Formats: sequence, C-alpha cells, structure tokens
Amino acid sequence: MSTSTRAPVPAARSHAARSFAVRSLAVRSLAVLAMAGLSAVPASAAEKFSYLTNWFAQAEHGGYYQAKAEGLYDKAGIDAEIRMGGPQVNAMQLLLAGEVDAIMGYDFQVLNAVEKGLPAITVATTFQHDLQGAMTHADVPGLAGLKGKTILIASSSHTTFWPWLKAKYGLTDDQTKAYTFNLQPFFADPDTAQQAYSSSEPFQAQEKGVPVHFYLFAKDGYPPYGSTIVTTRKVMETRPEVLKAFIRASMQGWRDYMKDPAPGNALIKAANPKMSEAQIAYGIAKMRELGVLDGDGTVPIGSMTEARWKATDDYMVANGLLKPDTDWHRAFTTAFTADLDAKLN
Repeated sequence: MSTSTRAPVPAARSHAARSFAVRSLAVRSLAVLAMAGLSAVPASAAEKFSYLTNWFAQAEHGGYYQAKAEGLYDKAGIDAEIRMGGPQVNAMQLLLAGEVDAIMGYDFQVLNAVEKGLPAITVATTFQHDLQGAMTHADVPGLAGLKGKTILIASSSHTTFWPWLKAKYGLTDDQTKAYTFNLQPFFADPDTAQQAYSSSEPFQAQEKGVPVHFYLFAKDGYPPYGSTIVTTRKVMETRPEVLKAFIRASMQGWRDYMKDPAPGNALIKAANPKMSEAQIAYGIAKMRELGVLDGDGTVPIGSMTEARWKATDDYMVANGLLKPDTDWHRAFTTAFTADLDAKLN
C-alpha cells in the first residue's frame, strides 16, 4: 500500500478573464510537485491519528516520541498524537469505544479480546520480546534457582507468565506472594525474588545499591511480543494507508532514537517531568543489551511472524488461558509489516 498522497487537481474556473499564462503556471507547478514526490495537500489536511501508550512516558516509548520530535509523522502526512497511559487507564476500552485509533497492547490481551468476539487486531510490535522477567539477589544463578524461593508476583501475572514459569522450572503456587510494587520486602529478604520489568525494578535496586540479577523470560522461551500496536478492524479496513504510514514512521523513529535519543527524550521529559535522565539512560541501555527491538539485528523493527503468534496461542490454550476453538489468526496481521526495513545497524 502506498503512503503517498495524490496532489489534487484545482477545480476549473469559469472566469473568462483567466489568462492562458496563469493556467500554464498552475499546471507546471503541479508537475514540479509531482516530480519531486511532494503533496499539494495543505498541512491542515494531515490525517489525525492517536496512539495511547501503556504507561507514563519513558524510554520504552522513545521511538514514538522521536518520530514526533523529528517530524517523521508530519512528513508521512499524519497529525499524530501520542497519549500517555497509566494505572487508571483502560486502553482496550478506549480503543473499542473509538476514543483512540490505536493502543500499545499485549498479545494475551488481544487473544482474549478475539475470544470474546471483539474487533481488536495487532498490526505491528515495538519489541520482539516481552520485557518481563525476574529480579533475584546476586547469588541466584538463573531462573532454575528460583526453586525454594519466595516469589513476589502481581495478581494479573497468574494469567500471563506464571503458568509458563511454574511449568518450565517446577515451581509451585505456594511459593508466590503478592507483589504490591513496593520493593522493600525484596530488599529485606535475601531468599525472595520477584517479577520485574527490565528497566524498572533493577534500576530501583541499582539506585539503592543492592546487587541483583535480572533474567528476561523471553531468553528462556516465553513467547509473546512486547508493547504491540493494536487497532480495530474498522480502522484497519477504512484507513489502511494512514495506519501503514504511522507504523513506518514509528519504526523509523525507533531506529533514530537508538542512535541519538535526545529529540525523543526532550518530549518524554516534557510529558513526564518525573522521568529522570538516569532512568531513561538505563532503559535505553537495557533495550540495547537485550536486543529487543530488532532481535539483535535479525529482523526489521516492528515485524511479526505467524509462528510466534502460534506459540503464544499454544501456550495459552495449554494452560487454560484461552479457549481451544479461538481463531488466533484474527488476533494479528503481518500485512502492515511485511516490507518494513528499519534496523538498528
């Protein structure tokens, strides 16, 4: 699908006094614009497109803010709005109500929506892997070392990664306790481990001077993508060119952000003044270290495969998280990412 906008032909005027010279000038001007690959559509005609992230502005949203800061959306003919999510924001509800055009989503969330007959669909991903993992004290050599440890997890984790972690490493439900997003219980007990996001809890531990390990679940086979772009079938079917242009500009933004994040960081801090330079730098370093944007250079940023979606579906069905007859193919499409070429190197 082409993202170019055809220059409109001016309506014919009936004024007899209009000179041949003026007509010729108008035609030549349009020809020059066309040859230059530009659009004669005024800036006010840019397509509005709103994208709701999954949390307050942070490094893990950097590519979207970078695309905004560099004018990549503007160049694509899009008047893009990047909205912040948060703990009280029901992104899927807002998407289905038509309040936003797309949201930063999650594979489990979309598969569950499809199971219920809701028209959500994933059209691209930010990260090739979910950034969820486990944080342990420095003496734990790997995820297999979680046996016998107290493990702090949120209630929602019982229907996401916990069945996978439990089955893979022979863990038991009686090892778990509620994670309230307060790290003091972890700091106080050397036999406690907890769920963690790559750039959040480990950064807090570093700030406290507590040595820890972070183990990314995806490195051991946890299948879902991370921070995907989710829209509705209505948007996908009625605005495909705008959607594709947004995806392409966003992935170019991610490529640029990982090279020079300063423009994106300025917008991140403007949107979220509590975000420190140190935490942003830590987040960027972790994304590089874990190779989550382009699979360590193996795939274009934003791309997805049917095989990965099948693996996530298999996991959910096997653990009773999804009905076996759910048509998992309806949860995603690769039509908008098949020709992406943005890589970090």
